[in-house]
Amino acid sequence: MATEKDIRHQDSVCTNESHLTHKWYYNLKYLLVGIVFGIVFVKAEIISWFRIQEMFRLQSFFMYGVIGSAVLTGMISVFIIKKFNIKTIYGERISITPKKFNKGQIYGGLIFGFGWAMTGACPGPLFAQIGTGALAVGVTLLSAIFGTWVYGYLRDKLPH
Repeated sequence: MATEKDIRHQDSVCTNESHLTHKWYYNLKYLLVGIVFGIVFVKAEIISWFRIQEMFRLQSFFMYGVIGSAVLTGMISVFIIKKFNIKTIYGERISITPKKFNKGQIYGGLIFGFGWAMTGACPGPLFAQIGTGALAVGVTLLSAIFGTWVYGYLRDKLPH
């Protein structure tokens, strides 16, 4: 007979979602990590509009090195998680579901890339850029929010 814990564990395996609940202050650690991450991005010039423009104009390897090392780190991490069946700190199984390729990913990637090249910002560092005083990036943030809303509104009509 399956216990409630077993059922929750099976659900989390299928949906890859945790069913644990925590107090509101439990999430403050994510705020702290985000602040540290933002400071590192600023100090490393990863959020610099000029660095991003250098990348898109093929004038510098710096950003390609940063992105490439992040991809390599992610690949190694996923390999280790799969190879050693790593679990979360709460003992929940980590399942990585295979993704199906579709042509909508090409269109989305192109739109994302064009937006990134034009504005000098991708969604991750937007808040760090605003935090450094680049308030004009607020327009980019509002545009990203609006674009997300438009996608949600038109999702059923778009190629998937």
